Amino acid sequence: MFFWDSTYILVIIGLVISMMASGYVNSTFRRYSTFKSKKGYSAQEVASLILQQSHINDVGVQQIAGDLTDNYNAQTKMLSLSETVYHSSSVSAIGVAAHECGHALQDNKNYVPLKLRSGFVPVANFGSTISVPLILLGVLLQWNQTLITIGLFCFSFAFLFQVITLPVEFDASRRAITILRDGQILDEEELAVVRKVLFAAALTYVAALLASLLQLLWMILLFGGNRRND
Repeated sequence: MFFWDSTYILVIIGLVISMMASGYVNSTFRRYSTFKSKKGYSAQEVASLILQQSHINDVGVQQIAGDLTDNYNAQTKMLSLSETVYHSSSVSAIGVAAHECGHALQDNKNYVPLKLRSGFVPVANFGSTISVPLILLGVLLQWNQTLITIGLFCFSFAFLFQVITLPVEFDASRRAITILRDGQILDEEELAVVRKVLFAAALTYVAALLASLLQLLWMILLFGGNRRND
């Protein structure tokens, strides 16, 4: 059973979905990486401008290593832009930077789903860390269903984190489009490109949710219900 099980197809499907979504966002970003901002703004300049226009003075902007590793840390009040985004004046890079600014705006406005996600991070990390050892221990102890059930419950925290993440990311993209338009940073033609880039990025979160659900279902089918290898 530990070498092959028909339920593994669920994990494979989840991996394929995630890989397709990741490939799509990368190809979309690259496709529009030559579409330069008409006003010549770089992504870093746009991020600073958005924060300034929003009267957010306690958030810094920095460059970090990696490709599309952009993020906003509510704990350190730091907006980090990847090497491929920070200095780029492409509309796609500006869209990514504006999306991260959307998270800073959420934080500034005490957006409840963002606070919930931030608070749930240690819970999700704990669940992911402890779940598999509990399940395996339950199996070794002659399929102790109590331990296995607790392990599956902890494993579900990763799925719940993805559920909480989805509205946070969608709202950040909505805020990004609004402030780019209202602040007259980009025109409608440029905003159309940003929408495509952010839509592709949103699909990665949908894919992560589906992959997490399939993995949880796989674990339940594999270990739930006193399933034994008799």
